[in-house]
Amino acid sequence: MDDHSDDIRRPLSPRIEVFAGAGRKRWPDDLKAQIAAESLEPGAVVTDVARRHGCRPQQVHDWRRRARLGQLVLPASAETLSFVPVVSESALPAAAEPTGSPEAAIVTVELQGARVEVRGAPGLAVLSDVFLALRRTRSC
Repeated sequence: MDDHSDDIRRPLSPRIEVFAGAGRKRWPDDLKAQIAAESLEPGAVVTDVARRHGCRPQQVHDWRRRARLGQLVLPASAETLSFVPVVSESALPAAAEPTGSPEAAIVTVELQGARVEVRGAPGLAVLSDVFLALRRTRSC
């Protein structure tokens, strides 16, 4: 269709806007966390991750910031190792002195208001499960 107007104020090719969508997309927190975690993997490029999931890089950066502030809980990766500081009491009370028996060992973990005690001689798998459960429930 040709436009034969003599009005110089009118642009030569009219601009056409196409709106495809029903407004703002709502992203569930678990999907935000998954996308943010994917963008934090070694070698990941935020723009590529955003394009793959149909969102904007600015959104991904915002979700990463919220994860750093503890407002968004990232999914725990089986390959990701994280460490917590160990606090040792300098002087144990007389009643709490170790007896030398492995059955009497107690591992106590206090984290963000939660306290977990593991008694006996827990194996590495048991302690890993305890820390993984704490991380999932307390987003540490």
